[in-house]
Amino acid sequence: MPHACSPIVAPAPHMPGAPPNAGAVSACCGSSGPEAARAPIGIRGRSLGLSCRVSFLVLATALAGCASRPGPETLNPVAARPTDTQDIAVFAVTDRSLSGTPSAFGGDRGALTYEQFTMQTVGPAGASAPSREGDPSKDFITVGRREHDRKSFEASVSRMRQAEGNNVVVFVHGYNYSYQEAVFRLAQLKAEAGAHAVPVLFSWPSQADFRGYVADRDSTTYARDDLVQLLTMLSRSRSGGRVTVVGHSMGAWLVMEALRQLRLQGRGDVIARLQVGLASPDIDVDVFRKQVAIVGRLSPPLTVLVSNDDRALAVSSRITGGKPRLGAAKVDDPEIQKIAALNGVQIIDISTLPSNDAFNHDRFVTFAARYSTAERDRTAGGFRQAGVFLLDTTGRILSAPFNGTAQIIAGAQ
Repeated sequence: MPHACSPIVAPAPHMPGAPPNAGAVSACCGSSGPEAARAPIGIRGRSLGLSCRVSFLVLATALAGCASRPGPETLNPVAARPTDTQDIAVFAVTDRSLSGTPSAFGGDRGALTYEQFTMQTVGPAGASAPSREGDPSKDFITVGRREHDRKSFEASVSRMRQAEGNNVVVFVHGYNYSYQEAVFRLAQLKAEAGAHAVPVLFSWPSQADFRGYVADRDSTTYARDDLVQLLTMLSRSRSGGRVTVVGHSMGAWLVMEALRQLRLQGRGDVIARLQVGLASPDIDVDVFRKQVAIVGRLSPPLTVLVSNDDRALAVSSRITGGKPRLGAAKVDDPEIQKIAALNGVQIIDISTLPSNDAFNHDRFVTFAARYSTAERDRTAGGFRQAGVFLLDTTGRILSAPFNGTAQIIAGAQ
């Protein structure tokens, strides 16, 4: 007899960020078994449609009870533990609204709120975040939380920039993220990459529900102006430091829309201060082609991390009518190479790197850690060049042609 939390349908890739086996809905909806084949076309369609709807409701109920996700209480400060690990400061900016519980942000839309967290690693003294089971909320505790207004937020970030080399990293999460999950994810990135930069989260109003794909897409549009406002604020620093913007999954679409809006508003001064990376971007390839044509060449080049075996993006493609997603592109595809050549984009295949989830959708965490190490060791020559690239298992660039057709295309330095 199946486990109480296991759906009785063939497993399939889940939606981005969904609990394991959520993609079983897709397997049901794509069913072509003997019974379906024997049924008349009209009856077959109605039968499968009803079956999918019933299965979706059953799975949604079962998965809601099975999923183990951090609650908003995990951001409530607790007593710091004696440890040699350095505290990690994380800033958070969100246009979510409070959910009714004090200091708990949900999936509804609101005005911008600014906060600062102090996180501490859980584990032996001096240990870095091990990212157990791909869930960074198990690797950190919150030992400090402070709300800012816009002025005090800007002043606090400015002070910390002076201590961290004047650079800022803005992380924009993807679909199906809660506020607390996004905070812990950024703490993990800071701990594992070890970069000297001030981490700032931009958390848009995701439903944090794998059934909320369409609602989440609408929320990224709602959040576009607010992200533009944040990037404009951070770019005003006179320190000369850069603002690195990392958009993951659906968050990458939001980042590209913000860049597009800045360009159309004539804010090239803001764009010039940005260094942009898209990790596993959940963006229609044709849409990206239009976006990047308006944004134009960036220096350093816009970086796109792709994995052709990204199972989460495979489901996104099915949801969107079979449209290919940029984050699942093949770098030996002539059309992808053309996008890189025409727009000075750096596209890196990271499919050889390990993933912390079963859906190969979070390899960017591994890439961030290895890339940071490579930068310190001066072994990552080529990362500032546009073109299409493949990484080996150690994180080094393979600049020779691969799969018989891909070429390194010279671009902006």
